[in-house]
Amino acid sequence: MVIDVKPQATESYSDNDVRKLITRYKNAQSIKDLWMPTFEECYEFSLPQRESFYTESIGRRRADRIFDETAVVGVQEFASRLQAGIVPNYARWADLVAGTEVPQEEQKDVNLMLDEVTEYVFEILQNSNFSQEVHETFLDCAVGTGVLLIEEGDAVHPIRFKAIPLPQVVLDAGFNDDIDHVYRMRKIKMKDLIHAYPNGTMSDKMTMDMEKGAENDCDILEVVYRNHNNKKEEEHVYCVIATAYEHKIHEETFTGLGSNPYVVYRWSKVAGEVYGRGPLQLALPAIKTANLVIELILENAQMSISGMYQVEDDGVINVDNIALIPGTIIPKASGSAGLQPIAPAGNFNVSDLVLRDMRTNIKKALYNDMLGTPNEKTPMTATEIAERMADLSRQIGAAFGRLQAELVNPVLQRVIYILKKQGRIKIPVVNGREIKIRSSSPLAQAQHQQDVATIDRFLGMIQMRVGPELLNILVKQDEVAKFIAKKLGVPEELIRSEEEMQQAAMQLQQMQQQPPMEGPPPEQT
Repeated sequence: MVIDVKPQATESYSDNDVRKLITRYKNAQSIKDLWMPTFEECYEFSLPQRESFYTESIGRRRADRIFDETAVVGVQEFASRLQAGIVPNYARWADLVAGTEVPQEEQKDVNLMLDEVTEYVFEILQNSNFSQEVHETFLDCAVGTGVLLIEEGDAVHPIRFKAIPLPQVVLDAGFNDDIDHVYRMRKIKMKDLIHAYPNGTMSDKMTMDMEKGAENDCDILEVVYRNHNNKKEEEHVYCVIATAYEHKIHEETFTGLGSNPYVVYRWSKVAGEVYGRGPLQLALPAIKTANLVIELILENAQMSISGMYQVEDDGVINVDNIALIPGTIIPKASGSAGLQPIAPAGNFNVSDLVLRDMRTNIKKALYNDMLGTPNEKTPMTATEIAERMADLSRQIGAAFGRLQAELVNPVLQRVIYILKKQGRIKIPVVNGREIKIRSSSPLAQAQHQQDVATIDRFLGMIQMRVGPELLNILVKQDEVAKFIAKKLGVPEELIRSEEEMQQAAMQLQQMQQQPPMEGPPPEQT
């Protein structure tokens, strides 16, 4: 068998850099157009309040086709559960710790310094709008892809977060399948271009059109792309283009880890695809089926209430004038049967079985059935709840690793980049060598609990077999305590150093060697 392999057609890029970016944007938009029907269905049946992928009037009602609210409520609970498990409000969900290249004897001092930096970083996060905006991106993450814009703020609010809806951005991947181009199309009035881009330059034709029609809208394409020519450090280019004029208004280069203002993360992805696939896409067939079943139930209920009738064509009854309301008199010809009801074809109670299965599948896909329904059985104990939450951690483990790499780490890297740029903090570069980011979120803690449980089982088994005296000889108790403290996220300043442990041991030994103090002499009578 001979296979004729034909070379792939190359992209017809012009020599002009602006035209190259516009051409690549159009190619990326054509790929997104293939996803839009799936995205729009997820939005239509589960997120009716979100912005549509298609052009529509402002204030349009988008919930008319929703008859079953299981997915609408479930996706909100999914976003809240995801936020509480990964980036909970008013909590410290990550730590900056010394990397592997930091010498062992210096790691404790470095960790103490980084602990103060971590506290300041999370103080900034808690006083910002991060919690509100990240919840909006988790709603898009339920579809598959979330986009968060992190910009430098002012003296009061050093960092500003903004959730960018998926309909407003177009993504493109590079040679390594990483998202290296983020396009955002905006409409800005001609008179506002100077205020939106104070450092930008306008072409002569744009200046003329601005004087003629200041209120007219101008299509602006904002692009942030990775410059792979810089091999020494990470570099991103921010470019603003007026597409109708093919003119570059502004261009700026950012260098360093965390310089990219966009954080794009996916729930899961297929190799070679740019956009992610979320749990809503998996549950979409069950969502549409449940919605259709409820619609049929309502139609059947309406039919049962109003009924169906047949009438003889006697020339007297006019069906267009019949009103089925109490007190209505319907005339009929002499000898005719008049209006006769028709019995329904069958019973629709079988829909309850289908609907129950579909709703269960929807809740399972959105991880909303982990704690069960208290009304259906006896209340659960604290142990059962803990085991169910641990089971949630195991089920979401694959997606949690991707969210950690594409959301948690880039957010902290971006925040640290901005705070260092403003001169608020001084730490080494966060590149995984000098320091590293360690997740301490509830989901990460649930995974660490398994390691702690393993240590507990090991110590219990050894103590039962050889006794506590030999256990202290076999096991390094101080190292076990440090390991458990590390897994449980205990702050570094609460753990004694080697010198402090030796001093405490010497003091304890001296106290044990001292003779017991004699009591007071008995009183003489």
